[in-house]
Order: sequence, then C-alpha cells, then structure tokens
Amino acid sequence: MSLDALDKIRQQFDFAPFPAVPLEEFPRDDLNLLYMHSLVAPYYQQHRAVPDTAGQLILDAGCGSGYKSLLLAAANPGATVIGVDISAESVELSRQRLRYHGFETAEFHAIGIEEVPSLGLEFDYINCDETLYLLPDPQAGLTMLQAVLKPGGIVRGNLHNRYQRRNYYQAQALFGLLGLMDDNPQDMEIDLVLETMQALKPETFLRSLTWQSIYLEKPKSVLVDYLLLGDKGFAVPDMFAMLREAGLEFVSMVNACQWHLEDLFHTPQQLPEVWTRYVARLSVEQRLHAYELINPAYRLLDFWCAKPGRSPAHSFNLRQEKTWPNVTVHLHPLLRRPQVKAALIACCEQRQPFDFGDFLSYSSGRSVLMLSELAACLLPLWEAPQSVGAIAQRYCTLNPVHPQTLEPIDPAAAQAIVQQLLLTLEQYMYVLFDITE
Repeated sequence: MSLDALDKIRQQFDFAPFPAVPLEEFPRDDLNLLYMHSLVAPYYQQHRAVPDTAGQLILDAGCGSGYKSLLLAAANPGATVIGVDISAESVELSRQRLRYHGFETAEFHAIGIEEVPSLGLEFDYINCDETLYLLPDPQAGLTMLQAVLKPGGIVRGNLHNRYQRRNYYQAQALFGLLGLMDDNPQDMEIDLVLETMQALKPETFLRSLTWQSIYLEKPKSVLVDYLLLGDKGFAVPDMFAMLREAGLEFVSMVNACQWHLEDLFHTPQQLPEVWTRYVARLSVEQRLHAYELINPAYRLLDFWCAKPGRSPAHSFNLRQEKTWPNVTVHLHPLLRRPQVKAALIACCEQRQPFDFGDFLSYSSGRSVLMLSELAACLLPLWEAPQSVGAIAQRYCTLNPVHPQTLEPIDPAAAQAIVQQLLLTLEQYMYVLFDITE
C-alpha cells in the first residue's frame, strides 16, 4: 500500500474523526442499527444455525471514532470487540466512548488493517464499515481480513457505489483540479468548497445533484463527500471479483430486502415476458448488477461474506413436511425485549394486527401484519425457543373452533397455518430456525 496515500488518509481522520457522533449518544433501542451490526443474521444465513454471541471475538477494522464499535458491543452481548484504525485521534475517542458506556473489555489499537495479523488473533466476526473503498488497495485489505477470519466466521464490508456516487466523484475531480486535495484538506479547503457551491447557480448540474443544507449546518461533513481522500467507486461485478480473489463467499447484501429486482416493476408478479425469461437465468451477482444499473439508489454496496463452506442444514427443504418435526423456532435476539412483548400483548388484547416491522424494519422493508390470534401463538418465544408443534398446539388452544363453521380446529390445518406464518417471519429474520436431523 502507498504510505503517502495512507498518511494523507490518517491526517484527514485525525483532523475530523468519523463518524462525528457525540460521546454520550447510544441508540440502544434502535433495533435497525443494531441489526446491521449483529452477527446473528449473516451467521444464520450462512450456517442455518442460531449463534451464541457470548465469547465471540469481533474485529472492528477501521473503527473510526468508535460509534460502530459501540453498536457492535451492544448488538452482540458477551462478545469482545477489538478496534483498529490508522488514526490515533480516532482510536483514543473509541477508547473513551466504550469506557463511557461501560464496555470495559473492548480494546483499540492505532494500526492499519495490514498490521492486524501482528495481534496474533483470529476473529469470529469482522466489521469493516466505510473503510475498504478508502484503502489504496481494497483487494489487499479484504485478503488480509480473510487471513485473520476463523473458519465459519463472517465479514461485513462495503464499497462506495460508483453509479450512485458519480456526481460526488465529479465534484472531487473539480476540487482536485483546484488543488484543494493536494494535501490534507482542513478548514480553509472546507470554506472554499462551501463558497464555491453556494456561488453556483442552483440549476447547475453539480449543485442540483450534490448540494445539501447539512453542509452549512455541519461544515466538516464536506470532507466525506467533496474532499474525501482516497474515495473510490465500485460496481457489483467488482465486489464479486474482489470476494473471489480474496477467497471469500458472498452471503447476502446487508440491506437485502432493498435489492429485489422484481420490486422495480409496477407489477412484480407479472413482469414483461422478456424479463420473466431473463430473470430466471440470472445468478445472484447478475440480479444485483441489473438492479444497480436500473436503480443505483444506495450509496454503499453493503455486503456480508464468509469463508466457503456452508452447514449441511442448507440441504433441508422447509417446504417438506418431514422437516418440520426437526425445527426449533427462535425469536431473533434483538426482538426478545420486554417492550416488543408488551406491544404484542396489547395488540392481542385489542384484537389488532401486530407487525414486528414497527420495531425492526431493516430486514423486511415492508409491513408483515399478523392477526392477533396468530401473533398470540408466538408469546412463549420470549421465554425460550419452541417446537413448531408446541406453537401449533397453542394456536389450537387459543382458537379451538373455526370462526365460520364453529367446528373444532383440525390440528393438521392449524399446523399448516403456523408453518406458513413461520416461513414468512423467517424470510425477514424475525424468527430463526434450528434444524436437527
């Protein structure tokens, strides 16, 4: 890696540690933020098993000011977080932040990603958020992370989306032309950018597509868009090529529910004939690439990946009846909170539908309403995992007769209703399955 390029990046984040979040801020009840930093969902998708986060070792590679390290510690109870960053100022802020919030076991080191092997550790989960696209050689950085990942471990990484970010790259080229990025940009360069953008006519292409009022409210935010040293853009094929080169396997996009190609059409169930044939032949990589070419809406290509080798549980077909007796149902750990349970009970008492998306929407992106008589069957999950049979039996107890015929509920019909509900909730990670042979 270019030492000169890394030194410039180090200076920039010594001057303006990122993210610029107050020390005391702690969104302990923001389940969407916690979901993005929890290892539960990607581990489950890779291994079809529910992990215990206690004792797990997590690397925050490019920890910045420690806000993401705090989220990692909160989202993975009992895990130990180790953060590294090339900015000594950022590392000191991280130490202060985690101590302030009572996470005494967290460790931080002012080193680069290429120096992580010197720690002599292997990690169960690696969070490399808002970092890879700044490295002089992102491929080398990803390969280095793979080298310190335990077998079965998960990496979260992200890259700037070149299609969504293209207007900012034009702005960076402009300000580079003016010499504002020759050295580490600071207050003078920030002021010059602000003056330039405000002086431009509102209808000019650059201003109309990049300018936001937040730059006046928080001038240093200019650094992460107009003056971001080392900033590079990538497309989905670049991302998959880097994973293959690093010996890693794609698990899913972190915001997977927002990457459904069919959702870009007015009637997803009735695509144009040519698209119906086309989509059926596409690989995961091709589907994601088609999506970004049509709708480059997301700044980050935010992904989970792992070393190759999935659990045998992936071979189980949940559509087959013989599988269901072997299924144990878990509530996602982030939902196992008293306030979520209280809300479900209130909906049941008022005979109102219940939606887990009121608390955790990041994994679904849409409403998943349950009738109260179905939602009530899930209450035992707050106490312990349940078999599908136990949940179906509870449904029969709570709904002993058919509402129209008043005939006793057929246990097989109740089982089918419960299975369909659980399949829907599992699709959005609200419930998770453990499957034993």
